Amino acid sequence: MRRLVLMVTLIILIGVFLFSKTLTVIGPWSGAEMDKFTPVLEKFEKEYGIDVEYRIYRAEDLANILPAQFAAKKTLGDVIFMWPWFVLNQAKKGHVIDVSDVIDESKYLPGVLDNVKMNGKLYGAAYTGKVKPGFWYRKSFFEKHGLSVPKTWNEFIILLEKIKGIPGIKAPIASGDGVGWPLSDVTEHFIITFGGPNIHRDLIAGNIKWQSFTVRNAFEKLTSLLKKGYFGEPTEWTLVLKQWWNGDYGLYFMGSWITGMVDDPNDLGVFSLPGNKGIVFGADYAFIPKYTKYPEEAKTLLKYLCGLEGQTEQVKQGGHVATVKNVPLIAYPPVDREVAKLLEGVEALFDLDDSIGGAFQTTFWDQLKLLWVRPERIDDVLRTFDEKMK
Repeated sequence: MRRLVLMVTLIILIGVFLFSKTLTVIGPWSGAEMDKFTPVLEKFEKEYGIDVEYRIYRAEDLANILPAQFAAKKTLGDVIFMWPWFVLNQAKKGHVIDVSDVIDESKYLPGVLDNVKMNGKLYGAAYTGKVKPGFWYRKSFFEKHGLSVPKTWNEFIILLEKIKGIPGIKAPIASGDGVGWPLSDVTEHFIITFGGPNIHRDLIAGNIKWQSFTVRNAFEKLTSLLKKGYFGEPTEWTLVLKQWWNGDYGLYFMGSWITGMVDDPNDLGVFSLPGNKGIVFGADYAFIPKYTKYPEEAKTLLKYLCGLEGQTEQVKQGGHVATVKNVPLIAYPPVDREVAKLLEGVEALFDLDDSIGGAFQTTFWDQLKLLWVRPERIDDVLRTFDEKMK
C-alpha cells in the first residue's frame, strides 16, 4: 500500500513538473525599479496561479537580439516590454500576436495605444507611463540657500547663477547619461518650450527640418546654457541621481519615476521651463511574440499587467502614472498625485526619439553627447539629424 501511495505521489509530481507553465517577462528595470515591479508580478502569480520569471534586458540590446530570434521562430520571453516602433515593425513581419481580443482600447487614455495600432488591430498594450515634467530639486536645498522656482526665463538664468555660486556645487544642473536618452529628454523639453507642441509633433512626423529657424532657436537656448557651464558632465543617470540628492548639483531633469528612487519623496519639488505648454508622457509598451509556447496564458498576463489590476498595483509603488482609466487617486503616493497635476493645462506628447526610432534614435543620442561637450557644433548636429530622417 505504501509503495502504491509513493508511486501515485511520484506520478503527480512528475505531471506537475511536465505540465506546469512558467511565463517569462522581459523588461528593462533593475535595482530599485525592479523592486517596484516585482510586487505586481507576485500578485499575478497569487491570483492566477501561473508562475512568472522576470529577466532584465535593455531595449537597445533587444533591438539586436530579437529580430534574429524571431527569424528562427524563437523568443526569449512570452511578454516583452519594448519600444512601440519596434513592436509595429515586427508586427509587419508577422512576428507579433494581435491582442485586440483582450485589450479594450476604450478603457485607456485617448491616443495612448495609437503607437501599437496598425490597420485597426492592436499588437501591444500600454503599461503605466512616466511623465517627464521638468527640473527636480530638493525643497530642503532651496530653503537652505534661499532659492525659489523661476517664473520667467530670466529668473531661470538668475537661479542657475545663484546655484553655481554655492560652495561645493559641481554645476547647477546634473546631466544624466546612459546610452544617451536622459540627454534627449531635457533636449525635448527645450524643443517643446521654445518651439511648441506642434513643432514637436512635426519633428516626429518629418514635416519640419531640424535645421529650421524655430528648431534651431530652441537648440540655441540649450547650447547657451551648455556654453556657460550650467550643465554638469554627462554621468550615468542613477549615479548622478545620488550625487544630485547629496547636494553636488541643484537641479536634475528626469522623469516622474524619480519619486520612487529617492530616500524622501516628500522633499521633492519640480518645475517646467517657464512658458512650457507640453509634457512628454512616456508609456511603457508590452507585446507577445508569435513564438510563445503559451499564447493564452501570455494574453492573460498582458491583460492583467496593462489593465486596471496591474496598473493599480504598480502606481502604489510610486513613480508611475496609469494609462488605463479609473485607477483611484488614493492608490497614488502623495508626491505622485502632485506629478499628475502637472499635466493640467498642458498637452501630453509622445516621446520624440522613441516615436521616430530606428537609426535616427541612436544617432540622436550620440549627437547629443557630442553637443554636451562641443555646443559650438550645433549646426553639424542638426544637419546630421536631418540626414538621418531621410
